[in-house]
Amino acid sequence: MKICLLGASGSIGTQTIDVINKNPDDFELVSFSVGNRTRCISNILKKHPSVTHVYLSDNVKKKQYQKKFPKVTFYSEVDGLCRIIEESDNEMVVNALVGFVGLVPSVFSLEHNKLLALANKESLVVGGELINKLLEEGKGKLYPIDSEHSALWKCLKVSDEHVKKLYLTASGGAFRKLSLEELENVTPEDALKHPTWKMGNKITIDCATMMNKAFELIEAYYLFGYKSDKLGVTLHDESYLHSYVEYEEGYFRGEINKPDMRNPIKFALYQGSVPFDTRVFNDLADLKGLHFHEFDIKRYPIVRFADVVISNGGTYGAIINASNEIAVNAFLRHRIPFLMIDEIVSKSVENMKKIDDPSLDDLLEVDMETRLYASKLVEECK
Repeated sequence: MKICLLGASGSIGTQTIDVINKNPDDFELVSFSVGNRTRCISNILKKHPSVTHVYLSDNVKKKQYQKKFPKVTFYSEVDGLCRIIEESDNEMVVNALVGFVGLVPSVFSLEHNKLLALANKESLVVGGELINKLLEEGKGKLYPIDSEHSALWKCLKVSDEHVKKLYLTASGGAFRKLSLEELENVTPEDALKHPTWKMGNKITIDCATMMNKAFELIEAYYLFGYKSDKLGVTLHDESYLHSYVEYEEGYFRGEINKPDMRNPIKFALYQGSVPFDTRVFNDLADLKGLHFHEFDIKRYPIVRFADVVISNGGTYGAIINASNEIAVNAFLRHRIPFLMIDEIVSKSVENMKKIDDPSLDDLLEVDMETRLYASKLVEECK
């Protein structure tokens, strides 16, 4: 399987390369992208001489690398992510990009009938309707990389009949032991201390607010077709039970594994064809040594936006994602307090333009307009 890897320098990207390295008879890296972290390029190219195309965002460094590796084609243009998908000889695109930037390559991959292993949450949060239309038309195939959705995928592969509810587990983030009132003065440095996972800054903040769980509920809706009343969240300290399914007969099925993303990455790369284990249990209390807590929407109010998107569709996902990206970035730069992230998203949802059945151009336009609006809210916070 020839692979194009988007986001090679990030957490999911580096672990994807680990999986490729451990399975050289089955996978071959032929193209990849990095953002500003370009130091890894030389090492990847030396270990993977099969690579023919590389994207990086810095045009000056692009020229330097082009001179150093003349047999490889480098891109830095705006359309470079799509060009390495189109021009390299690949069968599968692994989208490990963070943020809205991942949407266009996901749509482009499916339009070109690629297998898409998806770790980019925003692709489905913003463009879930668009992506599902392409899949329904027989364009490409999609395999989730998120540990929660990988677990649900495995459970539903075993049995997808008489399903009562799908449960996504959540660590609760760095502030899970604090009350909502105690979050008033927390810092970005505090928020980045995730209790169980090591991830990038943006997604770690999303874990602290639990916006990541709102996104994952939206993803579950688009991936598996279950609406809000069939989707739930359970807080789980250790992050060992990745997600689980409740059946009408009264039992549960879940996947239990240490918190390591290489497992769901491998499962997606092999398109779900490798052996896996799920565990049946009658109650969470049966899982000795693991600790669970009931999810409280009053403690994590930002999760309410999942139902907004699932119920309304259209451009709601684009508005919520764009305003959240602006707000999280502002918090990381000490521009706004933690609790204002929710406020900025809420005001954006109230005031931005709503479009039913949006095109990709509609989504791009709403994303840009929402970012401008949310940025003004940040400025007003000074």
